[in-house]
Amino acid sequence: MEVLSSRILLRPADPSRSRHFYRDVLGLAIYREFGPPDDPGIVFFLGSGFMEVSGHSPGSAGQPVMLWLQVRDVNAEHGRLAAAGVRILRVPVTEPWGLTEMWIEDPDGVRIVLVEVPADHPLRRDRRPLSAT
Repeated sequence: MEVLSSRILLRPADPSRSRHFYRDVLGLAIYREFGPPDDPGIVFFLGSGFMEVSGHSPGSAGQPVMLWLQVRDVNAEHGRLAAAGVRILRVPVTEPWGLTEMWIEDPDGVRIVLVEVPADHPLRRDRRPLSAT
């Protein structure tokens, strides 16, 4: 598998508290924010990697760490991984935010999200206007 990008995913019990901790207490730099302004997901820089704090954990403690791996062709990976006997939690689905995601699990139960960024997705385009200079 050729991984194009990756990040660690945290689904905290209290997203506001976790955003405050990572942004304000630890002082991690923000790579990008997404979702509703009153409850945004935030992707932080972690040196040469990223950590995303988004969503909500269904209990008082957060779920185990998850991995987010961007791949070129999530449908091809689905076929390859299914043939290899990998536990597939969810087949590829195009999400409302435009990314195509598939969920798998490693042998110890660590969830891994495989993500394809379609060619027409805003993450692939720079919408800033060209300068006149």
